[in-house]
Amino acid sequence: MDLEQDTPDSQATRVVDLDIQGMTCASCVARVERKLGKLEGVAALVNLPLESARVTAPAHVTDQELIGVVQSAGYRASVRTAPHGPGQPAASPPRAHAAGVAVGSDAGGHGRAPHSATPYPVPNPAAHAPADGGTDHQDHVSHGGTAADLKPRLAVAAAFTIPLSIISMVPAAQFPNWGWWAFALASPVVLWSAWPFHRAAAINARHGASTMDTLVSIGVLAAYLFSAWQLLASPALTAHAGMGMETDMAEHQLYFETAGVVATFLLLGRWLEARAKTRAGDALKTLLDLGAKEATVLRDGHEVRVPAAELVPGDEIVVRPGEKIATDGYVVEGISAVDTSLITGESVPVDVGPDDAVTGATINTSGRLLVRATRVGRDTTLAQMGRLVSEAQTGKAPIARLADRISAVFVPVVLGIAGATFALWMVLDGDLPSAFTAAVTVLVIACPCALGLATPIGLLVGTGRGAQLGILIRGPQVLEDTRRVDTVLLDKTGTVTTGHLAVTGVRPLGTLSVAQVLAYAGAAESGSEHPIARAIVEAARGGIAPPESGPEGTAPAGSIAAGLLPVRDFASAPGGGVRAVADSAVVLAGRASWIRENGVALSEADMAALGEAQQAGATAILVAVDGRVEGIVSLRDTVKEGSAAGVARLVGLGLRPVLLTGDNAAVAAGVAAEVGIAAGDVFADVLPEGKVEAVKRLQASGAVVAMVGDGVNDAPALAQADLGIAMGSGTDVAIEAADITVMGSDLRQVGQAIELSRRTLATIKTNLFWAFLYNTLGIPVAALGLLNPMLAGAAMAASSVLVVANSLRLRRFGR
Repeated sequence: MDLEQDTPDSQATRVVDLDIQGMTCASCVARVERKLGKLEGVAALVNLPLESARVTAPAHVTDQELIGVVQSAGYRASVRTAPHGPGQPAASPPRAHAAGVAVGSDAGGHGRAPHSATPYPVPNPAAHAPADGGTDHQDHVSHGGTAADLKPRLAVAAAFTIPLSIISMVPAAQFPNWGWWAFALASPVVLWSAWPFHRAAAINARHGASTMDTLVSIGVLAAYLFSAWQLLASPALTAHAGMGMETDMAEHQLYFETAGVVATFLLLGRWLEARAKTRAGDALKTLLDLGAKEATVLRDGHEVRVPAAELVPGDEIVVRPGEKIATDGYVVEGISAVDTSLITGESVPVDVGPDDAVTGATINTSGRLLVRATRVGRDTTLAQMGRLVSEAQTGKAPIARLADRISAVFVPVVLGIAGATFALWMVLDGDLPSAFTAAVTVLVIACPCALGLATPIGLLVGTGRGAQLGILIRGPQVLEDTRRVDTVLLDKTGTVTTGHLAVTGVRPLGTLSVAQVLAYAGAAESGSEHPIARAIVEAARGGIAPPESGPEGTAPAGSIAAGLLPVRDFASAPGGGVRAVADSAVVLAGRASWIRENGVALSEADMAALGEAQQAGATAILVAVDGRVEGIVSLRDTVKEGSAAGVARLVGLGLRPVLLTGDNAAVAAGVAAEVGIAAGDVFADVLPEGKVEAVKRLQASGAVVAMVGDGVNDAPALAQADLGIAMGSGTDVAIEAADITVMGSDLRQVGQAIELSRRTLATIKTNLFWAFLYNTLGIPVAALGLLNPMLAGAAMAASSVLVVANSLRLRRFGR
């Protein structure tokens, strides 16, 4: 079962997040997933660097059953919880959100069933907080032990291995009975420093499994025990060294230094890996730590300081200049500018006033605000961002499943190859030391640790960096989608343009004056929430200039009486227009086709005037009063500042930008020309239901389509497209239907999101290539006896560190 899809009985399923300790490689991941998958109706995605699992299970499967299965596989597990503050509900309904700062819940994919609506817990810093109140995140970014745990073992290993190597490998440094000293120096390294490898191998063996720790443990113990047996069988083997009778290294058959050096190198690699992966998780940790820790709440007229976790919907919060807004809400009182860069990545503060929505973790920069909380705890924008990032890091790209399948059988195959290598060397050469060395080297060089890290570390860094830039990638499968996309369909209003229309002129066509045409139009539109309606109502309330000839035949100067006529019997037709009775007159305002459908005749002069307004690049609305056309109201939408640069970036990525709009062809052509979209790549006069058809039409022509939108009516097209990208300034519905969410409102971030996705996928592919190549070439070289076990151990450790280091380069993206 794919976690990205609902099953028919999805209403009876739930999602459980588990913390899992003890996993060390891709084989561990495959084992846990396989064990959990044996439970009926259960599927799991296990993440190695985060030491976590996301499990979908039927409602009747208990948490304890899931934990028991993981424990039966040889690992420790616990359920990750997201605690709520007192009185805090599990969910609270979303309210309208501020521009650029809203995120929805789970989403449907493209041509796929929607994601499960089960609320998941967010990775919660407080869940692992140490006693001092700080936050310890390392537990979820360092498999095989934290850097702090490994450091003393590495220090002891290095301290003993250095002299061990010198006396074992430098004949001039050898002395009588040096072999016993080598045995004494190697023992703490093998038996204490390398204990994590032995312990993990033993646990897995008890459950009939094998992992990379099995290979390491067998290799180190084989070298140590073989050497100890040689020394005990021939006590005088090194008795005369240093007395002018130095023993040749090939003759003494002691490999204590091999055991010590291999263990030390692998501990060093794992320590470096743990430190690097701690840095890899910094972006998500920083994101989760952005929220305010305390809030000032008005209670009974007094200001009370309370922990942010105790806030409940309806609380009124006082936010002074320089303070973080504690949770999502809307302004009750005050005017200020809010710095939303922590959430959206955009540096320009947003002006807010009464009734404007604000988002938790943003910073109040100037005036005092009184904010009423609407969403708290796990329902806030910040928490939802954390959940989306965590989901992306927990999931698996299709390319990663190949690595999982290989890793599941890799270790048993390697054990077989090591045994065959030893046997063939004995048969063909008869030299026990050479056979032993080749077999041990195969075990050491074959550890698939880099293979297991290749995908999750790349996702961890890439999605974390995206969150810092205000880009949320819903899941790893999205990375594959961005690679295939060749066409980007851009919704005009709210995506390319600001979406804030303004009346630029009124042209009378009948007996009414400019003021009367505007008054009737404003009255009729007062019942609508459409952006065109709001602009006309605003103009009617404020008044515009008396007639003056202009290119659109509009009235651009002076002032007239302002106000709205009384209105009743309002009705609207989506994509057509509105009808109302204003001051006893029947008023129609809308498209020409809709005006005709309602029985109003349009003369050639009316159509010519309409054409002139549209040719000038305006959105033109016809106004009819009592069955006669009385005028045209012209409106314009301004292009966003970064739209032209955003389109240029898309073209630079080899993509074809296409403009989609419900406006007329003249308006669409004007906007397209301004931002650099070819005239032939414009879909105009598209009704809301026609957006899906536009996507299908492009797909039928062979294009792989990414849809960028922000409105409720964009959601079906976002779901239909091969890749859906929602502008964060849009609605929750649009965001829920998308694969990538750009938290800001700047079109340049769309190109940045696609580029980051591609860069992340390229990094993962590079990691997998070198990990596969390393194991593919390393094993035969080791089997042929061309590689020393100590060099193999160093190379194996270096491969894991290099995979992590390569992924960390994504932290510099966008800088």
